Amino acid sequence: MTDLHTRLAIALPADFRHTDVLRFYARDREQVSERTQDQRIEKALHWQGQPALLQLDLSAPDTARAVLKGAEADPAQLQDQLRSMLGLKQDITSLHAAHGSHPEIARLLAYTPGLRMPQSASPFEAACWAVIGQMISVEAAISVRRKLIRQLGTPLANGMICHPLPEQLLAASPEQLRSCGLSASKAATLIRLAGAVESGALPLDNWATLPQPPADEISAALSQIKGIGPWTQSYILLRGYGALDGSLHGDVVVRKRLGALLNLPEPPDQAFTQQWLSQFAPWPALVAAHLWAMPTDTPTKDY
Repeated sequence: MTDLHTRLAIALPADFRHTDVLRFYARDREQVSERTQDQRIEKALHWQGQPALLQLDLSAPDTARAVLKGAEADPAQLQDQLRSMLGLKQDITSLHAAHGSHPEIARLLAYTPGLRMPQSASPFEAACWAVIGQMISVEAAISVRRKLIRQLGTPLANGMICHPLPEQLLAASPEQLRSCGLSASKAATLIRLAGAVESGALPLDNWATLPQPPADEISAALSQIKGIGPWTQSYILLRGYGALDGSLHGDVVVRKRLGALLNLPEPPDQAFTQQWLSQFAPWPALVAAHLWAMPTDTPTKDY
């Protein structure tokens, strides 16, 4: 890693939820690719293909201060990236304006006012997490992701490791991927995903540079990859692009929390959940995020 440094500061809205971002980057207790301490975050990442270290200081209530070390960065591009990672581009006020009088939505908004969904450092990283997390617990997904990063990622001088790039995944053998705890089907899905990115069929990073990522186009392209279904598409759109119009009706926790919100005797099925979320278009994924975050006796870890 070189001695290049880029510094900048970003203004935060009054309702910014610092703890949500800190919790998102503290998911891995072994801190392989992300580290959190007090109000500070370190994230190992590839900036335009170069390994780098992002340091983010959230100790001030109204300002996020960032330093990118090891790669040359255009300040405007870095600011845009950081605004995405912090969820600052997400239109969260329109949901309140459109549905704030809805009895259940009003309760959700009161539980977690100002909720934004922190985004992954890249759409590809979000996509890998979505595939890894299919049908397993958050703890199990964290373990598999950690092993994948250690096996295939790019190490930094401070001991942290960048999430692997598509070409690094494509260079891995099936045995390497299976040794990380991936099932054969998930390993194959990740390879297909990485291959589509490398071939240009799935321009994840290009979409991220657009003022408004084309959610329908992204979802349609993802659906062509075997192993990426509706839940995975919606999750990638949410964590990779901040798109709030995915459904996430197949998410087990969303269904459980909806059952609790509506005082149902048991969690609703996917069809009911999809219909209930759809009435809040174009923000059903944001509503699902509020369901994730609503207080219960069994708090949910971040996905």
